[in-house]
This record gives sequence, C-alpha cells and structure tokens, in this order.
Amino acid sequence: MSKRLFDLAAATAGVLLLLPLLATIALWVKLDSRGPALFRQIRVGRGGQLFEILKFRTMAAGADPRRQLTVGRDPRITRAGHFLRKHKLDELPQLFNVVGGSMSLVGPRPEVPRYVACYPPAVRDLVLSVQPGVTDLAAILYKDESSLLGQAADPERTYIETVLPAKLEYYVRYVRERTFWGDLGIIFRTLGALAH
Repeated sequence: MSKRLFDLAAATAGVLLLLPLLATIALWVKLDSRGPALFRQIRVGRGGQLFEILKFRTMAAGADPRRQLTVGRDPRITRAGHFLRKHKLDELPQLFNVVGGSMSLVGPRPEVPRYVACYPPAVRDLVLSVQPGVTDLAAILYKDESSLLGQAADPERTYIETVLPAKLEYYVRYVRERTFWGDLGIIFRTLGALAH
C-alpha cells in the first residue's frame, strides 16, 4: 500500500471514528471563549508550497499573531486551550489536512515560513522533499517544548539555536530512513505518548 493510500484510509477512518469527539471539542472551544472553533495558520509544505494547517483554537480571539512561539503558561491560552494542548487534542483537525493531501500522518512537522528561513539550504531542500506530518519522532520527544522554552531567558533564541537544529536532525533522519513499518511505529509511539 502506498503512503498516500494509507494516509487517506487511516485519516478518513479517524475522522469518522472521532467525529463525536471533534464536535464536542469544537463546541467546548466555542463556549469557553469568543471566536471560531478552528485556528488556521500558514505553514510550509512539500516543495515549499504554503498551506493552511488546521487546529482547534487554544488562544483567546485577537491574540497577537506575531508571537508564534508558545512559552510556558502563556496568558493568551484559554482554559479549554490548556487542556487541549496538554493532551495534543488541538492537533486532531489536521486529519482533515491529511485527507485533503496537504499533510501526511507521519513526516517532519511543518513550520511557519519565519522558521523555515532558518533551515540550512541543503537541509531545507531535503526536509521539504516529503509531505509534512501530523507526528514524527521530534514531536514525541519535544512534546513539552512550551515548558522547556518557558525556562529559557530568551525563548526565541533558544528555539532557533537549540531546539530547531535538534528537530531538524530528526527530520533529516526520517526523510533518509523512512519506511511504512517505521511510520506505523511512530504512530503507535505517538499514541503511547499521548496516553501519559
């Protein structure tokens, strides 16, 4: 089975199975704070193509869009948002991105253009040669990235100089070594990480 066929079948099944949960979360987000249930943000996809990533909104409507890093107990995050972020439930709408073809279930996490500009050219070309994913090893290992950045004196600098290069090493390794069984392993590791 090709990666795209697996993504389409698994993501479609996931959407159908999780539809009641998705509807409940959407309603909770709407009732918890003013604004839409979904948050849309421009990310860089395969071949440098821009696309809109979907997430459940976890910040107050009108939050400063220029602050793209979430650090520690960010005051912009809503009550529902804290729970959704902790359990990564805000990422569930990306199943629709997978169904639509802009993302894969497993692959390097897509970044905003601002941080893709920090990729070394050769690394950028390699990482952007595959479809970005909902999850990967870096997403699992940096699940608590916000707390880590919250301890830094300069979160932006720490992200660009320390966290991003470490993530890129995992992205590069994934692109070079990816297999169907490896993807399945990452999916199960992600589910295990979310259960804790």
